[in-house]
Amino acid sequence: MENLPENTRNHALETETSLPETSGSRFVRACLRLPVDRTPVWFLRQAGRYMPEYMAVRKHHSLLDICRTPEIASEVTITAAERLGVDAAIIFADLLLPFTPMGLDFEFVNGEGPVVNTPVRSLEHVQALRTDRTDDLRYVASAIEKVAKHFNAPRPDGDTLGIIGFCGAPFTLASYMIEGGSSRNYVETKKIMYSHDATWALLMEKLVTVLVAYAEQQVEAGADVIQIFDSWAGALSVSDYRQYCLAPTTELVRRVKALGVPVIYFGVDTASLLPTMRETTADVLGLDWRIPLDEGWRAAGAGCAVQGNLDPITLFAPEDVLRDRVQEVLNLANGRPGHIFNLGHGIVPGTPVDNVIRVVEWVKEYGVIKPHAGR
Repeated sequence: MENLPENTRNHALETETSLPETSGSRFVRACLRLPVDRTPVWFLRQAGRYMPEYMAVRKHHSLLDICRTPEIASEVTITAAERLGVDAAIIFADLLLPFTPMGLDFEFVNGEGPVVNTPVRSLEHVQALRTDRTDDLRYVASAIEKVAKHFNAPRPDGDTLGIIGFCGAPFTLASYMIEGGSSRNYVETKKIMYSHDATWALLMEKLVTVLVAYAEQQVEAGADVIQIFDSWAGALSVSDYRQYCLAPTTELVRRVKALGVPVIYFGVDTASLLPTMRETTADVLGLDWRIPLDEGWRAAGAGCAVQGNLDPITLFAPEDVLRDRVQEVLNLANGRPGHIFNLGHGIVPGTPVDNVIRVVEWVKEYGVIKPHAGR
């Protein structure tokens, strides 16, 4: 087994005893439901438009330029993690990056977000999508290598900062491809999903192929954990998720786990889907703020870790309200092994940086776990 504090390569969900109780970063141990001294904390979009350091970089570089330039992407990732004092750094990238090597052009339009120039609406278009050019994505792995090298040494508290790589989930990426960007109702996506079985199946297959290769690059570069974003899965009924999305998502999760790292599976507005999402065998399920953490954990099942789930808009609240909400999340987790403190979605522009830092400090203060707490 490789030296876990440097980089976790062996996935030990199956038997907790296969990892010594002193090994692994605090964040990785929590992903595996192993004992930790305190609740680990990091944030979705912790490097973003709310942070002055990031906005200074954006004055000179587009979002895609940052993603595709390892020196800049790693700098943005490192700066945010160090400024906030979190337990994990998620690489600065974008969900849609795999589209380009697949032959699908996209851009970011002010006020609209990502726009796919030629949406995928036919079997012929899906057949034309490439799966043999994933090496074109290695700039993300290069950025991860730089971040992993920077955070290689243990911190003053003796813990090693976790490195998170990520990719999109099949449904969420398919929805961007088919709708041509963001959507409220996913009409075009569901039309293909419901009525064009061969087209949908082939699109799912191609996405899984590309995403596994992409995740493998990230793990080889030093990612300790892979988070799979199914941001728009909450638009699906349980029946539709089970019939059209569960199998390809499960294949993706299992193949990424086979690379030797834990997998976090995250979606928004997915409270009704949690028991079914757990069938993917993901190690950690992300919970949004719409369900109390303890209820979400029960829905996910005792054998699963959870991540969340402070409402990101609470970061705008007065200090006393914000502190109460942080304590509430920690109280509902009750010190059980397998809780990672996070938001229920990403930090939004305009969020006070000082409030984000305060949350980290409070989690470190109030999230100390006594031996056998919550068991």
